[in-house]
Amino acid sequence: MNFIRFSDLCASGQVAGKRVFIRADLNVPQDDSGAITEDTRIRASVPCIEMALKAGAAVMVTSHLGRPTEGDFKPEDSLAPVAARMGELMGRNIPVVANWVDGVSVAPGQLVLLENCRVNKGEKKNNEELAKKMAALCDIFVHDAFGTAHRAEASTYGIAQFAPIACAGPLLAAEMDAISKALLAPKRPLVAIVAGSKVSTKLTILKSLAANVDQLIVGGGIANTFMLAAGLKIGKSLAEPDLLAEATAVIEAMKARGAAVPIPTDVVTAKTFAADAPATIKAATDVADDDLILDIGPQTAQALATQLKAAGTIVWNGPVGVFEFAAFENGTKVIAQAIAESSAFSIAGGGDTLAAIAKYGIEKQVGYISTGGGAFLEVLEGKTLPAFEVLSRRFAG
Repeated sequence: MNFIRFSDLCASGQVAGKRVFIRADLNVPQDDSGAITEDTRIRASVPCIEMALKAGAAVMVTSHLGRPTEGDFKPEDSLAPVAARMGELMGRNIPVVANWVDGVSVAPGQLVLLENCRVNKGEKKNNEELAKKMAALCDIFVHDAFGTAHRAEASTYGIAQFAPIACAGPLLAAEMDAISKALLAPKRPLVAIVAGSKVSTKLTILKSLAANVDQLIVGGGIANTFMLAAGLKIGKSLAEPDLLAEATAVIEAMKARGAAVPIPTDVVTAKTFAADAPATIKAATDVADDDLILDIGPQTAQALATQLKAAGTIVWNGPVGVFEFAAFENGTKVIAQAIAESSAFSIAGGGDTLAAIAKYGIEKQVGYISTGGGAFLEVLEGKTLPAFEVLSRRFAG
């Protein structure tokens, strides 16, 4: 995937004295009083901003925050708390500029935060007039918000079409590099773990990956549906019986390529869905009518761990059991540890996956942790993200 890197522009001296517009992802959680409760995204955005300032640019940064109504700014929509926290991190005062679309005053070495871009009329529908006005504010547009890379909006896509130069900031470039390494030119065998409560929410991902991966490990409610498709009984476990044909089609597509969807040989069951419910390990062929399958069994977990340790590339999206409950966490824990110990390049994404990575302390052993949520899932579905498409096109001229 070819694209202009902002780091390269800075290193070659092309940024000095230029007006740089950075689209960051500063959409942080806030409490009822507006105080920021978790600032990871702000911290992650700082390196790109500091890179621009160090290179001698006049720097404008914007982001969306929450779900404001276009054309109707309210105090709670303001990026002022973000500016305050960013200012603390960077040791400087950061002015917040409202009504900025028709012009911004900023000099080289200065940094301003442009008020919530989702308040601008036409932002979400990528209004061309708005996009052109944004593009006219800068010499260089820097997209550094992977979390919005799957949306074609004025501040993410339209501006990239019309700005004199459009490039990827360090956060977005890292995602693009990791995705290319894992999915476009993977080292084989390529193993994907797709887990979650419902096949329906991940069906397009399963179909897309089935055409490319060497092993497709399914977990959670998805695994239960695949067990049903394989002729096994799952008791009263969460599943989607109306999608058996789709699950069977994925199994057959993999089999036709000499690849496989490993079906659990043992499971951990309970009679109720509760943290203190007694856990029973049993063969996958022995599930009773009143059983709930809440995790893969130790035999299955070890077999999958062996596959993961032999992989060349691993894509991980979703825990394989109810890992929040101690009695049903072993499958996810074993898989997490196997990924950590594997020499494979691994890329992981999705909220529950990130929670599992944090719980088992393997952040430094995972090759790349994607922060994109919906954008990461769309990549797994085989979609070309709008941000990737427009930046690749601008690279080609």
